[in-house]
Amino acid sequence: MSAHRNPPSWLSEAVLYQIYPATFADSNGDGIGDLRGVLERLDYLKWLGVDTLWFSPCFASTFGDGGYDITDYLTIAPRYGTNEDADALIEAARARGMRIMLDLVPGHTSHQHPWFQEAVVNPDDHRYIWSDRVASPVRGWIPNHAARGGYYLANFYPIQPALNFGYARMDPAEPWRQPVTAEGPQANRAALREIMGYWFDRGVSGFRVDMAASLVKDDPGFVETGRLWAEMREWIDETYPGRILLSEWGDPKTAVPAGFHADFFLHFTGPALRSLWDNGTGSQGPWADGRPPYFDPEGQGTMSTFLDAWNEADTAIDGAGHAALPTANHDFSRLTCGPRTRDMVAPAFAFQLTWPSLPVIYYGDEIGMRYVPGLPDKEGSQLDSEARQGSRTPMQWDDTPGAGFSTASPERFYLPVDPDEDRPSVAAAQADEDSLLHHVRRLIALRKETPALGTGGSVRVLHRDYPFVYLRGDRHLVVVNGRREPATAPFPATGSVTPLAVHGVDVTASGIQAGGFSYGVFELDADTAAAL
Repeated sequence: MSAHRNPPSWLSEAVLYQIYPATFADSNGDGIGDLRGVLERLDYLKWLGVDTLWFSPCFASTFGDGGYDITDYLTIAPRYGTNEDADALIEAARARGMRIMLDLVPGHTSHQHPWFQEAVVNPDDHRYIWSDRVASPVRGWIPNHAARGGYYLANFYPIQPALNFGYARMDPAEPWRQPVTAEGPQANRAALREIMGYWFDRGVSGFRVDMAASLVKDDPGFVETGRLWAEMREWIDETYPGRILLSEWGDPKTAVPAGFHADFFLHFTGPALRSLWDNGTGSQGPWADGRPPYFDPEGQGTMSTFLDAWNEADTAIDGAGHAALPTANHDFSRLTCGPRTRDMVAPAFAFQLTWPSLPVIYYGDEIGMRYVPGLPDKEGSQLDSEARQGSRTPMQWDDTPGAGFSTASPERFYLPVDPDEDRPSVAAAQADEDSLLHHVRRLIALRKETPALGTGGSVRVLHRDYPFVYLRGDRHLVVVNGRREPATAPFPATGSVTPLAVHGVDVTASGIQAGGFSYGVFELDADTAAAL
């Protein structure tokens, strides 16, 4: 059970929005997004209703892995602007009642980071993990051809040497292992506090922590890793109260009790997220368990897989934090993918924005931007068989291909170029009251206006699968039908049922009738609520 204080109220009430900075908004026409471009689009984000902006890495980098190979944690990458641009963005967001979160990459640096450049020639440097021979697994050990010789342990790609946070267990056969209390691991813990403090002092409200479970090696049950993050959480609570840590762990039942304010359901740990969205046609390939997701046009999915994972996580978290539910991310396919078109995904947003998880919208999903298959690798986006680049295409601000991202620059990011493709755009979606964008905007507003629909309210499932029906708090009924065919469910509507946000759902004394790809949020009177 977590001994940490409850997360700050602003996080409990937040709707997060993830920005991949290279492809969100390009202010200078060089083909790459930048911080000034984001600043110019803050009014759109304010209009949409999101209030916390999380940026994928925007620090100085060699960009061999999309910015996750950092060369300087305290400097904005020149392609994105300057530290002063970050200050201006933080202040402009604050003026609009919005917060900024950055991405922290604690487990590794770039092989071009000054720390590593020192380590490759200095045998007495222990910031990284070194061996004088190839160790197991061989794949993770990279030969060092500089003066120090030997091998270094990579944390992800070979260009990302693992920072040394120690080993939970010693092994005489592997004498390079150091305990978590050794000088190198402790220096790296101090560096984490220095980096976070630097950006907290500039007004950043929190960090999403990359590969949060990867720090301490050979750590059964993540006991020492949990102690490390508990130490960081205690330091934040005391020194920077109100700031938060959101982990890329993918296991909320473990990460939140360890000290994080929230953790994601993710595609690489457990089936929960993939059982909702993954239709086997995007970045992750075939279904993990051979079964379609709940939001499957043909209605072959089930909510049981997600509900089992949710109940397990909710019990373990016990109110000390949140399980975050993303629509997609820079590694995982967008909602609009394969056979799922943007006119099918409003029910998915209705579920995400009325379930008691922490909602995280990936940029462009609100207008139905499509995962684009078949694109070439860009800055390490092709990970073995996973084509992550399909989720990293430029935000479509208007109907022009690329929408402001230069097609002439060799550095530009991908543009959907099929002239026959029905490209969504912010401009067109804002002009159409029936667009997906307006559905999302209305659902965000309803969540913010209705505390029972947020992270703190209770939830009770009334009908599983198609339609999925649940009660939030005492009086708010939610109906979601993620398939093409209509669906029905019994319901004791003995009194009035007031529609709050409805798209193809009717609730009467004869029960619930849900059209294809529909949703409805209703407020019940006391008699109807009492009959449930």
